[in-house]
Amino acid sequence: MLPFTHIVRALPATVPFVPPEALERKQGQPLALRVGANESNFGISPRARQAMVEAVEQVHWYNDPEGYELRSALAVRHGVAREEVVLGAGIDELLGLLVRLFVEPGDTVVTSLGAYPTFNYHVEGHGAVLHKVPYRADREDLPALLDKARKVRPKLIYVANPDNPMGTYQRADELRDFIAGLPDCVLLLDEAYIDFAPEDALLPLEVERAQVVRLRTFSKAHGMAGARVGYALAHRDVVAALDKVRNHFGVNRIAQAGALASLGDDAFVRSVVRQVEEGRREYAVLAAELGLQTVPSATNFVALDVGSGERARRLMQMLLQHGVFVRMPGVAPLDRCIRVTVGPSAERQAFAKVLCAVLPQLDIGDEIFC
Repeated sequence: MLPFTHIVRALPATVPFVPPEALERKQGQPLALRVGANESNFGISPRARQAMVEAVEQVHWYNDPEGYELRSALAVRHGVAREEVVLGAGIDELLGLLVRLFVEPGDTVVTSLGAYPTFNYHVEGHGAVLHKVPYRADREDLPALLDKARKVRPKLIYVANPDNPMGTYQRADELRDFIAGLPDCVLLLDEAYIDFAPEDALLPLEVERAQVVRLRTFSKAHGMAGARVGYALAHRDVVAALDKVRNHFGVNRIAQAGALASLGDDAFVRSVVRQVEEGRREYAVLAAELGLQTVPSATNFVALDVGSGERARRLMQMLLQHGVFVRMPGVAPLDRCIRVTVGPSAERQAFAKVLCAVLPQLDIGDEIFC
């Protein structure tokens, strides 16, 4: 028998997400529409593309392990010191590093029931104990999370704002009150979708508060999901500690060049955000026309409420049979929804056509086209 740790031996054979590539391999054909992973199908900034093409010429060199230029630009953008910024291969890697930093086997950690599963994946992989608090009205329940934290005294508490998988958000004043009431623990505030959120969702940066770590990404509004570039804004002591454990070569040379160029292209990001806002409104109208509802979204995806988890699972499979990849939340009552990424207009129209075709089959078994 291989000498796996007792933690690894106890883990289920699972991954946080089934990738669309696996679905393609299973079906033996490519997907027609890939609108389930919250990627940005608006592409990347032309500046980022050019910078990455040029960086290919130096790909035989290692990347700058300090990420000096990108961290410096991010520090200027957010009004913090470079020593208060750390890079990672997406927020996913940073979550794993932060769990490693603060959590030991047997420690308690608090999150929401149905929230981003990759965080849970890292926590359980380190042998910690997860306490999950149900959502309330499709939002993470800050008062209940706070109450749970006071009872179990966790090392970490995880909140996403805006939220994945529902797309809802907390106001900055709600978050401020929540943070003020926390016991002695560290809040990981995942802000992957913050570019799409209304202004009142943005909590002012206070990196001198060591209790809060803010997590951001280039995967969403910047459209660079495949490049794997995330960063954390945190107290310099947290950043210094991360330097002890992080993969210093994790964000490659091409990714750093593209992210730096994209950071300087505000017009591109604003254009993506505007188009996403338009697409969210279109999906709300489409849902209403089909007798469905949408959960108000502050992200680049929309949760379509189809009534129950059973109906949502059936609809997701029916869409997949038509080459359309979507996802759904993993637990009730959130699983009454399917989650659809907001892409360009042509993609939205294509999705609407397929949805109109398959939705009636949930109940009457015949396709209609609209």
